[in-house]
Amino acid sequence: MVGSGSFEFEGLQTIGIVCLVCMFLKLMHLLGLINFTDEDSSESDLELSTVRHQPEGLDQLQAQTKFTKKELQSLYRGFKNECPSGLVDEETFKMIYSQFFPQGDATTYAHFLFNAFDIDRTGSIRFEDFVIGLSVLLRGSVHEKLKWAFNLYDINKDGYITKEEMLAIMKSIYDMMGNYTYPSVREDTPFEHVEKFFQKMDRNQDGVVTIDEFMETCQKDENIMSSMQLFENVI
Repeated sequence: MVGSGSFEFEGLQTIGIVCLVCMFLKLMHLLGLINFTDEDSSESDLELSTVRHQPEGLDQLQAQTKFTKKELQSLYRGFKNECPSGLVDEETFKMIYSQFFPQGDATTYAHFLFNAFDIDRTGSIRFEDFVIGLSVLLRGSVHEKLKWAFNLYDINKDGYITKEEMLAIMKSIYDMMGNYTYPSVREDTPFEHVEKFFQKMDRNQDGVVTIDEFMETCQKDENIMSSMQLFENVI
């Protein structure tokens, strides 16, 4: 369990990044994607006539990600088995993710994650969205992972992280952890962590954090850099 007094600034950021990767791993486990088989796929071109959305060709996805052809085939088999339509809407996404946090309320955090995946704002996550994001978090460069994390925190996607946005993210993390936080979190604890975040990240003290400030500060933080290596090559 996590004690509220033990949450230092670096540790809080590490939690945020690890939660991103854990979300992927939990979804993969639920969908049966974490165990690849040696079975050859007759659907290597990723074509399936019964789905509403047919993903991009295998060769194109292989060029866009750091997965092999075999890994993409296995990912697609698991994805289509659980999502025959080829799409995951927000309510389904929330339902899947919330199952792993029964002691808390993961709804808001799942909403932010969903929006980070749904780049085109279509209201659904395609297989392409899923696998490209997965590739970034598991096998992307430090720059790619930090850019993805910044996009999550930048809720309105205007290129800046505000205190209001970061507070919403922090509150959603505490809500998700629920009874796993011990002792109980004070009401002002998320706000205190947001202040620490801005003291360290907002280099020019203009009240917002840019992607350059975010990148520079994170890359100088050993804890954050270490957290990004935890789940490399898990599949």
